[in-house]
Amino acid sequence: MNADLSRLEEVLDDAQLAEHLETLLPRGPRPRQLSVRTLLLGVLCCFADDRPAHLTRVHRALCSLPEEDRRRLGVTVELGGRTHVLTYRQVEYTFSLLSRALAKEVPDGRPSTSLEALTDALLEASVPARHAAASSSLAIDWSDIESPAKPTSRNGEGADAEASWGHRRGGGPGEKDELFFGYYFSLATMVPEEGGPSVPELVRRLLVSSCRHDPVPAFVGVLGRLHDSGVRLGDVIADSGYAHRIAAHFALPLRRLGAAIVTDLHPHDRGPQGTFAGAICHNGNLYCPATPTALFELGPLAHRASEAETAVHDLKSAELARFKLGSISRDDADGYYRVACPAVLNKLRCPLRPDSMALSFERPEVSSPPASPPECCTKKSLTVPPQVNAKTRQRHDYPSAAHRRSYARRSAAERANSRVKDPATTDVARGWCRVMGLVAMTLFVGCALVVRNLAVADAFDARSEDQQPGPRRRRRRHHASTEPDGAASS
Repeated sequence: MNADLSRLEEVLDDAQLAEHLETLLPRGPRPRQLSVRTLLLGVLCCFADDRPAHLTRVHRALCSLPEEDRRRLGVTVELGGRTHVLTYRQVEYTFSLLSRALAKEVPDGRPSTSLEALTDALLEASVPARHAAASSSLAIDWSDIESPAKPTSRNGEGADAEASWGHRRGGGPGEKDELFFGYYFSLATMVPEEGGPSVPELVRRLLVSSCRHDPVPAFVGVLGRLHDSGVRLGDVIADSGYAHRIAAHFALPLRRLGAAIVTDLHPHDRGPQGTFAGAICHNGNLYCPATPTALFELGPLAHRASEAETAVHDLKSAELARFKLGSISRDDADGYYRVACPAVLNKLRCPLRPDSMALSFERPEVSSPPASPPECCTKKSLTVPPQVNAKTRQRHDYPSAAHRRSYARRSAAERANSRVKDPATTDVARGWCRVMGLVAMTLFVGCALVVRNLAVADAFDARSEDQQPGPRRRRRRHHASTEPDGAASS
């Protein structure tokens, strides 16, 4: 436990929060025995021992420390010549002071600036320096966490004023969609770069908010703070629940931060969605108006597709890419970018572009060009505003093989959520936390993720060490004796 304790203390000291939080708490006529640093350390120790998020468990974790550590941390002190051991009421009192200091004056179901700074600093401090710059790609997802309080009716208010009714989908076999009373929590998990080495799946950011608020635009602000802290945003991988939102709430602000979006398109957003300058808007890209309509019917590959079906699907995706207007510039500060005709880019043969007719016959050819060529067929390039394909534009063509491989990294977000919901580990089910309120829920979930990050980093380092080239130590095999019972072995 001493090694774990020193490591947890390093995380708190690296976060540089204790002194600032102490200044937020009111001062009484006599100093408090329990400091904020020791309180947070007790919460971390509680999760390190796989205990539920109960203040009684926090008190027990602190009181079970070795005598030397108890005296150093103020759990055991000398008062008036007598030894005084920390009581549960002192833990409850300090936690309530901290909760009030981190809450908003008028609670609205969203974290305060101080609470956001606390969770950001704790999670960032739990990421080892050797892994902090290993990848700039993040997989994001949200899940649910129930409040210990529950109203008597759907429209009623419970003791937890910031909690509210939310909707969750049953992802397992036989599970149905249902309502729950509590909060949404969103995570940003680090994943490998495309084609890059593996990295530990560490949670970099967290947001807990009331179900009254859409978690998607709220979490975009969290990613903005991550960007402003000096962390470059690379690929941001999300499911269709994010992609189907209003573009101004997700896609547009992320592109302004420099992120490359990789998402699964919602069925309502797939297929042709209008035109721009004569080009067809389809699955986030602009396509030649003479594109065969059968190629637009291509959907995502089935989960259990055979190798032959996968090969045919990828061949059609590559054929569709021949008709795509290719990007020839990066987005400028306002989100504008330029694209060029596929015939100009030598991807196909078109009679409207005489130079392209000299290409090999292996290229597809436009047999029936438009009688009245639109702007995309008369200009070599077009300037596309950010409003075109605002929701659906992403890094790879959907649903190509490159997109499928890149999107597969999103499973890291599922693993991060399942880790804190696993009954064998943290298990953030109803009753896991008995303290109500957004602040308490955020503190407990954030500390649980800190312990989870440390465990994930250790497991990753152990695997990496085992995979290092070099001679391996041979394990001795213990063979069962063939002698009869009671016989001496030779």
